[in-house]
Amino acid sequence: MDRTLENFITVLRRSGVRVSVSETMDAVRAVSLSGYEDRRMIKDFLAASLAKSQPEKLIFETCFDHFFSIADLNGSNGLSKDRPETPAEPLSAPLTRMLLSGSGGGLALAFSEAAAGAGVKDIQYPHQRGVYMQKLLQMLGMNGLNEDIQRQAARGGPDAAALAKTLESMRDDLIRSARDLVDRQLELYASKRSEEMLERMLNNTNLSSLEERDMIRMQVIVQKMVKRLKDRYSRRPKTARRGQLDLKKTMRRNIRYGGVPFDPEWKSRKMDRPEVVVLCDVSRSVSNVVRFLLLILYSLNEVISKIRSFAFCTNLVEVSAFFERYPVHEAISKILSGDGLDIILRKTDYGRSLADFRERHADSLSRKTTVVILGDARSNFGNSRVDILRYISERSKRLIWLNPEAPLLWGLGDSEMRKYLPYCTLARECSTIHHLELVVGSLLRR
Repeated sequence: MDRTLENFITVLRRSGVRVSVSETMDAVRAVSLSGYEDRRMIKDFLAASLAKSQPEKLIFETCFDHFFSIADLNGSNGLSKDRPETPAEPLSAPLTRMLLSGSGGGLALAFSEAAAGAGVKDIQYPHQRGVYMQKLLQMLGMNGLNEDIQRQAARGGPDAAALAKTLESMRDDLIRSARDLVDRQLELYASKRSEEMLERMLNNTNLSSLEERDMIRMQVIVQKMVKRLKDRYSRRPKTARRGQLDLKKTMRRNIRYGGVPFDPEWKSRKMDRPEVVVLCDVSRSVSNVVRFLLLILYSLNEVISKIRSFAFCTNLVEVSAFFERYPVHEAISKILSGDGLDIILRKTDYGRSLADFRERHADSLSRKTTVVILGDARSNFGNSRVDILRYISERSKRLIWLNPEAPLLWGLGDSEMRKYLPYCTLARECSTIHHLELVVGSLLRR
């Protein structure tokens, strides 16, 4: 397989296109038939061989255009314009002679060879730009060019000074061309890796400190997470092939054999979809975590049987109807702003909010219900009403408390978390998307 095609397939794989060995061989045969002269033809041939789905076709288009346009970066960029007469004293550096000769083709070839020698295609992260740029310039022979510039400047005289100035200008253009080449190689070979690194960073970033510019990317991360959770928990269980014998089903199934158990049936666990009641503190300190928790839960409607949602700050109100009336994102925005809700957004009062829940919505609890409370348990030194939390815990299947604060802060100041802990089936710090994924996974696990 020729090196150009090998490098292009490496670019596709690093960009997220899965290319198998058989598809690679198809591409090799296509290139042997078409060659590289007709760019339109080779693009069609490779697209048919390597891109299977619509998303992969879009990635292929971008990668092809970027990969095969790198050859256009020939390093000339006007480097040979208005060059002075060749000096009487010969210049020692090959790069200097090439620049003064105006050989654009030779410079393009030198760039290509230097990039291969410096291993620029191995670049993986943006912070490696400087290292690979230095390697590329060294492979080009930048040290020799610098020595020639210094030598001409030291000679003195108007001709030598003019030549030194021209060479300095050419060197600056050369450095810009090398920077462009490294940037384009980074875009080709490391864009997927950089995206993955950014996603990992955002996964573990405190949601309360997110900037507005990160919100769109976070929504993409949440969509991927929801897809993973759906794939994991929405599959129906396969018929068990071993384990505990289900005698009734076995006898019924084998009546046609005269009761001889030729075809045994095994007991399998029942896959119950959970019923969830979620109580969310919508005060400013918790709002971002609430936003993403509700977004995740209401995106998992295939694996959650029923969700009833409540928002509280000074008092508590039910907000389930908002998700029936509006799209998920719009409903969450209205809930967090209090728009159209009979909610008081002043000092947080956990005691009053728990009392409101017991008085008006106790019917939402059953032995199938998992109650999720999201809040920092800071009640401004009001009555914590631990008795009501105990009542909720006794009436439900599980009580999960998600606190955006670190456990070291639980119980400090006006935090009532230590009083609530004995009645929680599970209490976890929940301040990042990664925390939310772990908690929602445990909620869905059978």
